[in-house]
Amino acid sequence: MVLGKVKSLTISFECLNDHNIPVYSSGDRVSGRVNLEITGEIRVKSLKINARGHAKVRWTESRNAGSNTAYTQNYTEEVEYFNHNDVLLGHERDDDNSEEGLHTIHSGRHEYAFSFELPQIPLATSFEGRHGSVRYWVKAELHRPWFLPVKLKKEFTVFEHIDINTPSLLSPQADTKEKTLCCWLCTSGPISLSAKIERKGYTPGESIQIFAEIENCSSRMVVPKATIYQTQAFYAKGKMKEVKQLIANLRGESLSSGKTETWNGKQLKIPPVSPSILDCSVIRVEYSLMVYVDIPGAMDLFLNFPLVIGTIPLHPFGSRTSSVSSQGSMNINCLGLTLPERPEAPPSYAEVISEENRQSRIAPIAAFDNFERALRGPLFAYIQEFRFLPPPLYSENDPNPDQPTDERPSCPS
Repeated sequence: MVLGKVKSLTISFECLNDHNIPVYSSGDRVSGRVNLEITGEIRVKSLKINARGHAKVRWTESRNAGSNTAYTQNYTEEVEYFNHNDVLLGHERDDDNSEEGLHTIHSGRHEYAFSFELPQIPLATSFEGRHGSVRYWVKAELHRPWFLPVKLKKEFTVFEHIDINTPSLLSPQADTKEKTLCCWLCTSGPISLSAKIERKGYTPGESIQIFAEIENCSSRMVVPKATIYQTQAFYAKGKMKEVKQLIANLRGESLSSGKTETWNGKQLKIPPVSPSILDCSVIRVEYSLMVYVDIPGAMDLFLNFPLVIGTIPLHPFGSRTSSVSSQGSMNINCLGLTLPERPEAPPSYAEVISEENRQSRIAPIAAFDNFERALRGPLFAYIQEFRFLPPPLYSENDPNPDQPTDERPSCPS
């Protein structure tokens, strides 16, 4: 009998999205297949898979122990999120070369399904950094007697979703600073900087609208600028290693003495970057927007605004719904209206909506449900370019009032 050969061993995932990209979140079920193609006939002890997820950091630092002695200190730390093993074919033990319990596989292509569930705990988003990474993978191993194991590892992506539609991430940020330049005994006028952004939470592909005013009363030429930084922090053995990277920037017009510049929503686009990682004990990824004035020959005048890069984009109706509801409550109180102690029961749906109207409403409702599901599905932050645009500026004044303002009842004094 001619011994067969393993032609290929591959792993494929059953993706949960339309982009055919294996992206999952905590609690999701990861399913796929191990594909084995052989020529001839082989005898197999086992076909196993091992699924793992961990965050790992590692870096080295040089230390001096004396005038002529130096050594290298290693810093490493690891957090394991899960470790799942499964036997797809054969038996668990394969540490011997006995001929008992072997499985014969004939020539051709063969598929072996696997499935496991990610733990219901916060999982760090997949990430590759300067001194560490967060990785998730499935490894397949084919064991045969008298042969070295055939191994293959394939990674998949995990997102720990961050919803920016929370009050803490929707609050605006603003700050003001002033700086006076001195040269020996001479003092020039101050340089002032005021800046504001609409919120703290954004998603990749959005543009941050910057509102700022820069006034140069000094004798020097200055330049207003804005940058987005990513800060990677790695923790091991009580130490911390930090890496700061510039990911986007813009430049304003140069300002001579006595000039002022105003930014009325100047836009700085967020490139495809990894979401913020805030809950991992060994790796932390944070973002910040710095609006500053570049001053030649002196320390820059800057304002720093922390950012959170999320995965669930801004809901287009969230802020208006809350504003309208609060405005409605204010109007009721203003008119001195009170609710009855026992309000009458509302009419039934059939009493107020005809069958024809009901059918006409089904299509838009179904479309809205699909839109909701799309928003809450996986957002591929650094796999592809995003096309989410920032929402339009909201005004509390209704552009199309039902009646003239002077005809509305006014609040009693």
